[in-house]
Amino acid sequence: MPKDQGIGASSKRREDVRFLTGRGVYTDDLSLHGQTHAVFVRSTVAHGRIKAIDTAAAAAMPGVLAVFTGEDFKDMGGNPAGWLINSRNGEPMREPKRPVLAHGKVRHVGDAYAAVVAETFQQAKDAAQQLADDSDIEELPAIVDMAAALADSSNRVHDEIPDNQCFDWGWIEDNRAAVDAAIKAAPHVTTLELVNNRLVPNAMEPRASIGEYFPGTGDYKLTTTSQNPHLHRLLIAAFVMGMPENKLTVVAPDVGGGFGSKIYHYGEEAVVLAAAKKLARPVRWTAERSESFLSDAHGRDHVTKIELACEKDGTFIAFRTETMANVGAYLSNFSTATPTFLHGTLMAGPYKVPNVYVNVKTVFTNTAPVDAYRGAGRPEATFSLERVIDKMCRELGLDPFEVRRKNLLTKDMFPYTTPVGLAYDTGDYHATLDKAMAMADVAGFEARRAESAKKGKLRGMGLSTWIEACGIAPSNLVGVLGSRVGLYDAATVRVNATGNISVMTGAHSHGQGHETVFAQIVAEKLGVPEASVEIVHGDTSKIPFGMGSYGSRSLAVCGSAMNRAVDKIIAKGKKIAAHMLEAAEDDITFENGNFSVAGTDKAKSFGEIAFSAYVPHNYPLETLEPGLEETAFYDPANFTYPAGAYICEVEVDPDTGKVDVAAFYCADDFGNVMNPMIVEGQVHGGVGQGIGQALCENTSYDESGQLLSGSYMDYAMPRADDVPFYNVDYSCQTPCTHNPLGVKGCGEAGAIGSPPAVVNAVIDALHRGGHTHVTHIDMPVSPSRVWSAING
Repeated sequence: MPKDQGIGASSKRREDVRFLTGRGVYTDDLSLHGQTHAVFVRSTVAHGRIKAIDTAAAAAMPGVLAVFTGEDFKDMGGNPAGWLINSRNGEPMREPKRPVLAHGKVRHVGDAYAAVVAETFQQAKDAAQQLADDSDIEELPAIVDMAAALADSSNRVHDEIPDNQCFDWGWIEDNRAAVDAAIKAAPHVTTLELVNNRLVPNAMEPRASIGEYFPGTGDYKLTTTSQNPHLHRLLIAAFVMGMPENKLTVVAPDVGGGFGSKIYHYGEEAVVLAAAKKLARPVRWTAERSESFLSDAHGRDHVTKIELACEKDGTFIAFRTETMANVGAYLSNFSTATPTFLHGTLMAGPYKVPNVYVNVKTVFTNTAPVDAYRGAGRPEATFSLERVIDKMCRELGLDPFEVRRKNLLTKDMFPYTTPVGLAYDTGDYHATLDKAMAMADVAGFEARRAESAKKGKLRGMGLSTWIEACGIAPSNLVGVLGSRVGLYDAATVRVNATGNISVMTGAHSHGQGHETVFAQIVAEKLGVPEASVEIVHGDTSKIPFGMGSYGSRSLAVCGSAMNRAVDKIIAKGKKIAAHMLEAAEDDITFENGNFSVAGTDKAKSFGEIAFSAYVPHNYPLETLEPGLEETAFYDPANFTYPAGAYICEVEVDPDTGKVDVAAFYCADDFGNVMNPMIVEGQVHGGVGQGIGQALCENTSYDESGQLLSGSYMDYAMPRADDVPFYNVDYSCQTPCTHNPLGVKGCGEAGAIGSPPAVVNAVIDALHRGGHTHVTHIDMPVSPSRVWSAING
C-alpha cells in the first residue's frame, strides 16, 4: 500500500495551492510605495562603436527622474565568469570585462547601453525610445559564425582578443597521443559532424528586479528572479558594486521557472540598485518578452566533429571530439564550465571505452551570451555520443540495441573511473536498458511499423542510453579544475517551542517542489506531520549561505545538509530527553517521534522535548544549552550519476517531412526516490524540452547579427500536440553511495536523454523507408529539413 506521507510518498505539491489559485507572489506582483520604473535602451546592431549619446531630450521628458549610460558605470567592476579555464598549452582563458551597461562598444543586438527611470513605465519607455533616437552608434561588421571568428583576426568582438577565442581546452591532454594512435589503428572509424542548436530558455516568468536603498542604514535590497540569491549577492557586492556584503539583501520570491537562465547575475540588477540609491526610491524593471529573447543567456550552440573507433563487431575503442562552443559576446557566470567540465568529462558516456579525448574551442561572437541551460553540457555530450553510435551501427549493419548492451559498463565494474576522470560510484545500465525495451515492446515494433505504412507513414525507433554528473561537487576538486566558488550547500532547522519546524535552505525552489519534498524528509526523520514543517528559501537575510538550485543538486547537496541538520536536532533532543527522563544519554532512543529510555516505558514526545528546550527551568546550563536549532553544511565527496535508457517512436510523413512522436519511454536510475509523483513531473518536463530542441526550437541570427527568431512567431516552442503521453519508470534504483539520502537527481535527465532518441528514431524511420542516403539531420528536425533530406 502506498505511503501517505514521508519519504517515498507521492505527497501533493503544497506550493501548487497558491500557484493554481493565483496567490503566488512573483517579483512583478510587488508594488512598493514610491516605486519608479526603469526601461533599458538596447543596441539594434550586433557590433557598433558608441560615438555619442545625447541624454538632454530624454531627461527633459515628462516623468523622467534619471538617465544612465554606460559611462556612469564604467568604473564599476565587471560581472565575472565563475570558472577559470586554462587552454591546453597552459595559458589562462581570455576574460574581457562584462560591464553593467555597455560603453565604448555594443557587442550584440540587445546589449543594454543606457537606462531611463521615470514615474511610470510608459514614460520611461517613451524616454528610452527618445534616447535610442539620440544615440550615435557606428555599425561595425558583425562576427556571427564561429569558424569565421577564429579565422579573421581583423574583426574582433573585443579589441584586446585578436582571434576571438576564449580558450582552447583539451581533456585529458595526456591521453591525446594514445587516443590518436588507437583511432589510427582501429578496424573501423565512424565520423559525424553535427550542430547542437542554440536555444532560448523561455521561462514562463521573464526576468525582473526591484532595487531599494535605505539611506538611514546604507542598506540595499534587491528583489529579483534568481535561482541562487546568495550568489547574486556575492557577485554584486564583491565584484560589481564593491559594497560590504552584509549591506545587501537579495530576495527571490516565487520564481516562474529558470532552466539555468536565472542562475546568473545580469547588469540590470546593479542598475536598479544604483538608481534606487540615487533617487532614494524603489526602482523596478520587468523584461518584456522580446528583451528576454535578446538578452537572457542562451543555451547549447556547439558545432562538433566526433569520431568513434571500434572493432568490426561494434566494440568501442575510442571517442575523439573537436567542438567549437559559442560563448556569445560576453562570458556569463558559468559559460566556461558548461562546454568543458560539464561536457567533456561526460564523453565516455555509460560505456567501457578505454580511450577518450575532447578538444573544445570557445569562441566570442556578436550574439547574446551563452550559458548553462537545462542539462548544461551533458545534453551536448550525450547527443554527440548517441548519434555517432547509431551512425556506426548502420555503417557496420549492427543492431544499435545490442551494440550498446555490449559496451555498457556492467554492475561488477563499479566503482569505475572513466578515461575522462570521473569516478562512477554505482549503476545498473543493463537493467535500465532492459526495462526500457520491455516498456516499449521492442519485439512488437514491426507490427506497429506495418500499421503506420498502411497510413503512408514511415515509422522509426530510436534509443539513447545516457549518463550525467549532478550535484556539482566536491569543492576541493572543482577548485582545482578552476571553479571560483565552493559548491557545498547549507540548511538550518529550527524547532519552535510549540513543536512546528522551520527549515531554512540554501537551495531555491522555482518549480522543483522543494517545499513539499524537503518537508517529507524532515517529517519522516522526526516523526511529525508534514504540515508542521515549513520550508523557507530565497531570502539571504533568513537562509544560510548556499549555492542555489541548478545541476540537479538541490536534493543531493542541500537535502543532505538538511538531513545532517536534522540529525543534529535528534542528537540535541536526546540530550534534553536524558535530562528530563533522568537517564544516560546513551540509553535514549528516538523512533516515531518519541524519545524513550531503552528497555523501559519511559518516554517523551518530540513536542514535549521541543517545549522543554525553550522553557529550561531546571537545565544544567553549563552542559545543556536551551533552544533547538541546528545548521549544517554539506560538501559532497563526489558527483552523483543518474543514468537511463530512453526509447522514442516516431511517424514521419514522407510527403511533408512532418515528424510525430508516437510514443516515448523513459527508464531512469535516480537512486532513492523521495516523491514519485514529483520525479515523474520532472522527467515529463525535461523530455518536453528535449523534444522541443529536437523538433522545433532554434535560435537563428543572420549574417549581420540580427536575431531572426526573436518572438514566438519565429521561435517554435513545443505545444501539447507535439508531445506524446510519456511512459516513465524509475524502479531500477542503485542508491548513491556517498550521500546520506542515496539520491542522484532527476531534474535534467529528460532534457539529456531525449534529443538523440528522437533524432535516432527519425533517421531509423527514413532508413527503413528506403532513404538510406540520409545519415544525419541537424536539430531541429523540422518538416523542411526532413523533406529536404528525403529529396536529396
